[in-house]
Amino acid sequence: MPEIVDGISLEGFSGPLSVGALREARCSCVPAEFGIYVIIRTSDDTPKFLAESSGGRFKKKDPTCCPEFVRANWVQGAHVVYVGKAAGRQGLRRRLHDLIAFGYGEVVGHWGGRLLWHLPEKEKLLVRWQICSSQQADTAETQAIGKFKSIHGGRRPYANLRK
Repeated sequence: MPEIVDGISLEGFSGPLSVGALREARCSCVPAEFGIYVIIRTSDDTPKFLAESSGGRFKKKDPTCCPEFVRANWVQGAHVVYVGKAAGRQGLRRRLHDLIAFGYGEVVGHWGGRLLWHLPEKEKLLVRWQICSSQQADTAETQAIGKFKSIHGGRRPYANLRK
């Protein structure tokens, strides 16, 4: 029976690896192929959001969002906090490396998902990915977000600000 989290079937996805482990390995265990990925928070408790984002300042823009916006985007009871895609030339490995590096304050071009870096214990967030073609990645991401929305009253995952 496939594992389903927030309406998203994780059949065909990798096993979970923590953000901390991926950072330590510099994402060397992640394939350099196209695909989608989900970021999962395992705790059922509402987080005590960080007032200041740990994200890097890309193009000198501060990734910190106002507390009201951060709280308003939280989806109570959800575990999937972000769904992303890697349809660029360097695939999942580079996309996840950039996402995580940004979350640890590096100046990297990964502005999407920036609300993740208001979460405490970012190193414990779990990442799972699924390989698909670059043409399928956008559709797969949209479908995963759509499944999440169908379970959570039309709300997107916490750190997805589009779709």
